[in-house]
Amino acid sequence: MSTARPVIIIKKKGGHAGHHGGAWKVAYADFVTAMMALFIVLWLMSSSNTVKQAIGGYFRDPKGSSKTAGTNLVGTGQNFSLSKGDLKDIKATLQKAIQKMSEFDKLKNQIEFTITPEGLRIELLETKNGTFFDVGSAELNQSGKDLLIILAQQLGTFPNKISIEGHTDSKPYSGRSNYSNWELSADRANAARRLMQDQGLRPDQVTQVRGFADQRPRVADHPEDPSNRRVSLIVNNFTKPESASGTQERSPVVGGATASVEAEQGSPQQP
Repeated sequence: MSTARPVIIIKKKGGHAGHHGGAWKVAYADFVTAMMALFIVLWLMSSSNTVKQAIGGYFRDPKGSSKTAGTNLVGTGQNFSLSKGDLKDIKATLQKAIQKMSEFDKLKNQIEFTITPEGLRIELLETKNGTFFDVGSAELNQSGKDLLIILAQQLGTFPNKISIEGHTDSKPYSGRSNYSNWELSADRANAARRLMQDQGLRPDQVTQVRGFADQRPRVADHPEDPSNRRVSLIVNNFTKPESASGTQERSPVVGGATASVEAEQGSPQQP
């Protein structure tokens, strides 16, 4: 008699494949990031130079130490922080423009650019016989007019405020009894202001006109030196200096020349 084998039934449980994870989310995020970067680049390429400088200023100063910098221009898209690097760009632009003057070779040693904590200082230095003004006169000569017109046309394109100073040497003014170096220095500064506002500076761009007579000599050891007679244009720097002391970079008008560096020791600045 034969014995029947037991019947073994094997049941396979059906189901979904294993969980595929969130790898697709990572890939999608990468795609969205790449698209965002692409559109930012396209936007920057079509933006004005002002916007590009503003964005560049943010990346140069991510901590926001210059957050109070700017201008009072409203609704023009011109509000942006200015750094020392921006002042160097302004200096280079001005130097390039005045090198096109017909009398540049004659005047180049009498024009000095200096970057200070106050801003970019442009000094128009007189000689013994006069360079930009006739000796003892508050009237600009043709060389002075030509130079200031070029500077005004260039500076009018920047948002910086401008201060103008007049200085004399220590020789007493002998033209008339009721007129002194104080009046002469102030009148020369005002003569520069009037011409520059007529030729390119905005009406609200000049914030100060100052006459110092012989109180701030450029060459303190030689108060009668002709170069103490000068008109100074200060392109104001909106960035607050980090400390009371800083460095002063003085260079002649000719680009590429070696610049001397003078350290300030906390004493009042000698222009």
